Amino acid sequence: MQQILGIFIVMGSVFGGFFMMGGSFHQIWQPIELLVIAGAGLGALVLGNPRHVLAEMMTQLKKILFRKKYDSEFQRQLLLLMYELLQLAAGGLKALDAHVEAPKDSPLFQRYPRVLEESKLLAFIVDNFRLMAMGKINAHELEGVLEQELEAIHEELNQPAKSLNKIGEAMPGFGILAAVLGIVITMNTVSEGATSGEIAEHVGAAMVGTFIGIFFCYGVLDPISNMMKQLVGQEASNKECVKVVLVTHVAGKPPLLAIDAGRRLVPLNIKPSFAQLERWINDLEGRDSAPEENSRRGGGRAKAA
Repeated sequence: MQQILGIFIVMGSVFGGFFMMGGSFHQIWQPIELLVIAGAGLGALVLGNPRHVLAEMMTQLKKILFRKKYDSEFQRQLLLLMYELLQLAAGGLKALDAHVEAPKDSPLFQRYPRVLEESKLLAFIVDNFRLMAMGKINAHELEGVLEQELEAIHEELNQPAKSLNKIGEAMPGFGILAAVLGIVITMNTVSEGATSGEIAEHVGAAMVGTFIGIFFCYGVLDPISNMMKQLVGQEASNKECVKVVLVTHVAGKPPLLAIDAGRRLVPLNIKPSFAQLERWINDLEGRDSAPEENSRRGGGRAKAA
C-alpha cells in the first residue's frame, strides 16, 4: 500500500505539475523515445549480469510487490520455531533428523508457514542444525563459520540492487542518446524544408527523451533499488537472529536465553519485548502440554528442564 501511495505522489507531482503548466499528454507521449531508452537499459542489464543475478532480481521485485512484509507475526513464528527446535535438540541433535531433512513435510515446521515461505532462511536454519549434528563444534568456531556464510550471502543478495542502481544511473545518459537521435532527425527535416513549427515539434519530442531518462533514474529505478537493499537487509537481520540463537545454544545456554539473544537483533519497529516473548512461549508450552502432546513429547521436555 505504501509503495502504491508513493507511485501516486511521484506521478501526480511530475505529470500533474506538467498539465497545470498547460502541457498536454500527446506532447510527452513519445513511444519511440521510450523504446530506445527502456530497451537500451534492459539490454545493458542483461548484458552486464549473469543469469542467476537476473533471476534473483526478479525474485526480489516480486517480494517487494506481492510478498507479505516481515512483521511481528513473522518474528513470533521464527522465534517459536527456533525455540521448539532447541527443545528437541536438548534431547540430542539426532532427534532433529526427521525435521531438518524434510522441513516442508515436518509437522513442526508446518506450524510456522511464514518461515516455510522463506526458502533461503529455511535452508540456513536446517543446514546449520545439520552442521551441529555432524560433530562437536564450539560456539567460537560456529560463530566464525556463520559470519563468513552470512557475509557471502549478503554480498550475493545485494548484487541485484547494485546492478539495478547502476542502470538507473545510466538512464539520463540513455535519455541523452535518444534526444541526440531526435535532433539528428530534426536536422534532416530542416534540409527537407520543414517549417519552424514542425522543427519546434521535433525538438520538443527529442527533449522528451532526456526527461524520460531522468525520470526513470530518480523516480523509478533508484527507489526500487533502495527497496531491494532494504529487503536484503531485513532478510539478513532474520539470519543474524538465527545465528545468535544457534551460537548461544552451542555455548550451553538454556533455550529461553538463546531465543532472547536472537530477539535482541529483531528490528526495533517489530521487536517483541521479553515479556511478550515469554507469553508466546507460555502459550506454546500450554498447547504442547495437552494430553495428546504430553504422551508424545512431555517426557523429553521434562528431562530438558
